[in-house]
Amino acid sequence: MAEMTIITGPERRRQWHDAERQRILDAAFAPGAVVAKVARQFDVATSLIYKWRRQEQGELGPTFAPAVVMDGGGVAQRDVSEVVATPPPIRVELSGGARVSIEARAPSALVLAVLRALR
Repeated sequence: MAEMTIITGPERRRQWHDAERQRILDAAFAPGAVVAKVARQFDVATSLIYKWRRQEQGELGPTFAPAVVMDGGGVAQRDVSEVVATPPPIRVELSGGARVSIEARAPSALVLAVLRALR
């Protein structure tokens, strides 16, 4: 038998507490979760779940853009006797004020691992 919710009084919309919203968002965006399935489980519209996520992300500020790392960029090997200036490091500043510096000569796998850890 289907379940029905009857809302009485002047307010026609359900009120979601912050803890309920967070629980639904955690379930909807857990690895392997399907938002539509979670929406049916909690009897909420999928669009509302996405709206809540946008609101939550807006409160957190800017987020990271995906990084694309390409191996084999054609960097030529230099002779040891050749004097080479050290290229400037890559600096990433996080929203919390922390900074991470990565040497420009760092292997692409290391850079990728660092960026994934910061995500």
